[in-house]
Amino acid sequence: MPDCVEVAFLVDGTVAVRHSKVPDGHVLVFTPGEWDAFAGGVADGEFRCPRG
Repeated sequence: MPDCVEVAFLVDGTVAVRHSKVPDGHVLVFTPGEWDAFAGGVADGEFRCPRG
């Protein structure tokens, strides 16, 4: 099953992330600064996932 992540930029400036195939599941909510730090880390390769 492919990864299914849904990101929503909310009107209050926060960013919500959830598994799109589990819409009633948990939601992670980030401040704008947290989201920027995470997105920057992804862009820099900080979170490389080992394949095995």
